Amino acid sequence: MYKPPNTPEVRVPRLVGLMAVDARRSAEARGVLLGSPDRPDLRLAVVDYVVRQYPAPGVEVPRGAVVTVWFDFGEGEGGGGSSVREPRSPGPPGDGLRRELDEPRGHSYAAAAGFG
Repeated sequence: MYKPPNTPEVRVPRLVGLMAVDARRSAEARGVLLGSPDRPDLRLAVVDYVVRQYPAPGVEVPRGAVVTVWFDFGEGEGGGGSSVREPRSPGPPGDGLRRELDEPRGHSYAAAAGFG
């Protein structure tokens, strides 16, 4: 187990990708505490995976500071996926592809090929 030096500041460990139990152990070993807005029963969580954390790994914080983590929703909890989702920007206009395929003016590839 890693023992942080006895300093007032510690570095935040990388917790994303770890199971809850491992994230707690890693945080404790580095001298920080864990908090989670989506898991009020954080100390009971075991196999949930951390998908986001704040502050970022490597940031110096006071010893005993709280690192906030968010977890993947478990099966049947309504999350529906394995990652944090961002809204998607709208796609190209419906006629975008057609505009790219329009034939040059005054020229017909069909007529040139003997089909028109």
